[in-house]
Amino acid sequence: MRDILQLRLPIWFVMPLLMLTSIVMLGAGYLVAHQLSTPCSLTAAECNKLTRLYTAWDIVSQNYVDPKSVDTDAMIDGAISGMVDSVGDRGHSRYISPKDAAAEREALEGSFEGIGAYLRERDGFVIIAAPIEGSPAAAAGILPGDRVTKVDGVDMRTATITELQRKVRGPSGTQVVLDITHEDGTTMTVTITRATIDIPSVTWKMLPGGVAHIHLNQFSAKASGDMQTALTEIKAANAQSIVLDLRNNPGGYVDQLMNVAGQFLPADTTVLIESTRDGTQTPYKTEGTGLALDIPMMVLINNNSASAAEILAGALQSAKRSVIIGEATFGTATVLRSYPLDAGAEIRLGTSQWLTPEGKEVRGKGISPDIEVPLRNLSSILTPSAAAKLSQADLLTSADVQLVRALQELGLK
Repeated sequence: MRDILQLRLPIWFVMPLLMLTSIVMLGAGYLVAHQLSTPCSLTAAECNKLTRLYTAWDIVSQNYVDPKSVDTDAMIDGAISGMVDSVGDRGHSRYISPKDAAAEREALEGSFEGIGAYLRERDGFVIIAAPIEGSPAAAAGILPGDRVTKVDGVDMRTATITELQRKVRGPSGTQVVLDITHEDGTTMTVTITRATIDIPSVTWKMLPGGVAHIHLNQFSAKASGDMQTALTEIKAANAQSIVLDLRNNPGGYVDQLMNVAGQFLPADTTVLIESTRDGTQTPYKTEGTGLALDIPMMVLINNNSASAAEILAGALQSAKRSVIIGEATFGTATVLRSYPLDAGAEIRLGTSQWLTPEGKEVRGKGISPDIEVPLRNLSSILTPSAAAKLSQADLLTSADVQLVRALQELGLK
C-alpha cells in the first residue's frame, strides 16, 4: 500500500522533494566530513574522540536551564583554555582572549590601564605577587601575597589570572571595589581608582654601605635601556656592590634578557641553551662590554621569579658571577610562540624551552639558590624605596630576611 501511495503523488511534488532531499543529504555529508576531517590532523582514532567535544557542546547549549547564559564565545574561550592548560605549562602557555591579548601586549610595552599589580598563581589560587611601585594598588595598601576574593561584589576566589585581570582592569579614572584577604588572614575592602600605569622595568636606591639595591621588575621592551641607565647612575654614585632583586619578576622578552645579562657577564658567555621539540640545542651568548662586570653582587630570587628572571639567575650562578639567595624559582622556562586566532585572540604556547648553560632543565624544576632563605610572607619584601628609608640597624633587623642575608654576605653588619 505504501508503494502505491507514493506512486500516486503528483510529479510536480515528487521531483522537488527528491531534489531537496539530495541537497540536504549532500550538505549534511559535506558538513560532517568537513567537521570531522578537515580541521583534524590527528589519527583517525583521536579524531573520533572529538565527537565527545561536539556532544558535550550540544548537551550544554541545548539543555542548560538558562539559555541566555549559554554564550558561544565564552564556551569557545573556555574550551581552548582548558586544552592549553592540559599540557601542564600552567601560568605560562595559555589561551588569551582578544581583549586580554591586547592588554598583555600593552603591559609588555610598559604601560596599561588598571590598578597596577603583578599576579601569580600559588597553591591553586591567584595572588598579588607585588603591587607596582607608585601605582594605585600600592597607594591603597595592597600587599604582596594578598588574595582578591571579590571584585565589585563578584566572587573571584576560584578565578584564573586572566579572569581576575579582566575584572580588575578598566579605563583610567574609573573605580573598582576589591575585597582583599592578607596573608595573615585579616581582610579589607578598598575602592581603587584606576589609572594609566607606566611600569618601571628597573628601580633602584642606594642602601647603607654603598650597596645599590636594584629591582628588575620584568623584562619589558625597555628593560635593557633602563638597566643601562640605572647602572650608569650607580657607578656615578660610587656604589661598592649590588643586590640584584629578581623576586616576583615574571619574565618577558628574550632579547631584553640577553642585553641585561650582558651588563653583568663578559662577552661570549653562555646565558641559556634553547632546546626545541626535536632536541636541537642552540646556545645564546652575551655580546659587547657590560657596565657592571666586576662589581660584587648578590641576586635575590623567590618562587615568583619566572621565565627570563630564573634564566638570568641561573646564568649568573653558572658563571659564578654572583651568589644566589632566596628560594627556588617558579620553573617555567618555556619559550612562548604566539599563534594568532580570529578576532585578535592568541594561543601562547611553549614551543621550545630554555636550559641552563650546563644544559639542565628549568621547566618544572626552577633554579635553586646557593643560599636558601625562606621568606614567610611576600608582604615582607622591601622595595628599593622602602629599604632606603630605613636606618642600617632597622634594615638589618627587618622582616625581609632574604635582603638582610644578601647585605650580610656583602659585609654589612
